[in-house]
Amino acid sequence: MNALQNSTSNTDQNQILKPDINESECFKNCNHPISMLEDLQLLRKNEVLCDIKLKADDGTVLYAHKVVLVSASPYFRAMFTCFSESNKDVVNIKHLDSTVLLLLLDFIYTGEITISSKYIKVLLPASNFLQLEFVRDACVKFLQKQLNPSNCLGIRAFADLHNCMELVSSSKAYTNKQFLKVIKGDEFLSLTSDELIHLISSDDLNAAYEERVFECVMKWVKHELSSRYDSLPRLMEHVRLPLVSLDYILKEVVEEPLLKKIKDYINEALNFHKLKTQQVVIIPQTIRTTPRLSGYKVILMLSLSNKTLMCDINWYDPATKSWKFSIGMDECIRPIGLVTVTSGFYTPNSQSVEMLDLFSYSPCWMPMPDMLVIRFNLGVGVLNNCIYVVGGSNKKGSLNSAEVFDIHTKEWRMISKMSTKRSTLSVGVLDNLIYAVGGYSGSATLKSVECYDPNHDTWTSVAEMSVGRFGASIGVLNGVMYVVGGNTGSGNLKSVEAYTPNTGVWSSIADMHLCRFYPGVFAINDLLYVIGGNRGSTCSLEIYNPDTNSWELETVPKNFGKMICGVVPLVIGTGQRKT
Repeated sequence: MNALQNSTSNTDQNQILKPDINESECFKNCNHPISMLEDLQLLRKNEVLCDIKLKADDGTVLYAHKVVLVSASPYFRAMFTCFSESNKDVVNIKHLDSTVLLLLLDFIYTGEITISSKYIKVLLPASNFLQLEFVRDACVKFLQKQLNPSNCLGIRAFADLHNCMELVSSSKAYTNKQFLKVIKGDEFLSLTSDELIHLISSDDLNAAYEERVFECVMKWVKHELSSRYDSLPRLMEHVRLPLVSLDYILKEVVEEPLLKKIKDYINEALNFHKLKTQQVVIIPQTIRTTPRLSGYKVILMLSLSNKTLMCDINWYDPATKSWKFSIGMDECIRPIGLVTVTSGFYTPNSQSVEMLDLFSYSPCWMPMPDMLVIRFNLGVGVLNNCIYVVGGSNKKGSLNSAEVFDIHTKEWRMISKMSTKRSTLSVGVLDNLIYAVGGYSGSATLKSVECYDPNHDTWTSVAEMSVGRFGASIGVLNGVMYVVGGNTGSGNLKSVEAYTPNTGVWSSIADMHLCRFYPGVFAINDLLYVIGGNRGSTCSLEIYNPDTNSWELETVPKNFGKMICGVVPLVIGTGQRKT
């Protein structure tokens, strides 16, 4: 101390250190927190300056410092600042043995923890109990990596018990994806009836064929028949039996002895198949006639044959980027069902409508009631099982009228007129509204946009596009409406504009590689696909990724033909295999 005083009082020394200007600089020892924790851990292990003893469930006593525990855990912070334990030297930590408590103490003092399968079942609830969020999250990540078909049901139940919703969600998704493997394991047979219902009622269940769902239900019931038979009616309510092939129903389901007293669901399935063979347009919709969402996704396309000029049914698989042409019912896979409206696009001055029926055993076009107004070059959109036909043109010129077809009543009715006459317009459906975009008025190319609200039967003008265009196509992806290509009147476009309802603003995105007029557009798996076009660019496909704002160009087989208005994503599977 005297030396320090002598040093600071030395006049010559002060003169040397006197700065010319007032400057400062901060220096940080990055190793300081690490060395502090290492020293504190050493003090704890040697029981130096420890002011609290933690007594585990097995009676073992561990030493610690209150200030360290309080800084790391909200549980200890509350204990030592708000409750009677603040004045105690020893506290009991119930429901934790010394091994797990020591692991958590080591983490508090070092920031590191090693998680193993041996202790995970007690470590996760212990970290919840002591409110050590990092350890809890680490346990969740560890269990997520351990998921397999033999343990995913148990992990999901464990996560639900301890309110780990992230782990519940991931284990549920894994179970749905690996459903066919999961139902082979012992955990599946140990499910309660409510847990089994929760599993098989999921739309995301990865069951390519509904037969497998039926079989797993019967397997579960027969495992403990005496105690589980009474649950069978409730379970069958969630088996989508109408989507099972008719041959399988007749051979396996009808002949199942356990179902002799449960005829309602069998009769519903048989009636469903009867209606399909009769080519009935409107089939009653229930959860059991609704395909699961996790089926095999493909794209149905209608193309005009270069050789025959007839309409072919073609398929594209986005996952494998493979094509199939003119698929009929001789193929082993067929779509669950699709209704496509074609009206006057091929025959001007026509008001006839046809429906492409893929429920039947041979794809066919079925006549439907005529529209109320003769129109072609129109726009079409589907909302809430109603088909909206907007604008178009006839001998009198472009139209501003619109009408709607209710597929339940099979009747057309007129709706309010647009403020602007539009033909070769684009129609998009977003947030339960119908958008009429661009088109041709009879004298000018339009960039204006109108929005129809079915609840109020009104059209409202919204923001205009940056450029007028007709013959464009629309795709909706993740709440954004994309208007693709078209023609300005002086040439085809490769530009694309995007409309977001929340902002009410159009914005330009990256141009496509090629100009396109009336291309096919569809959205699937968070990507936007644009294929063909009626004037050039027919043998190509472009894929847009919103995350990178970029297009990928692919070629289409030359025998694909000329693309026309008919591009629809479908889910295949769920009992659509011939048996």
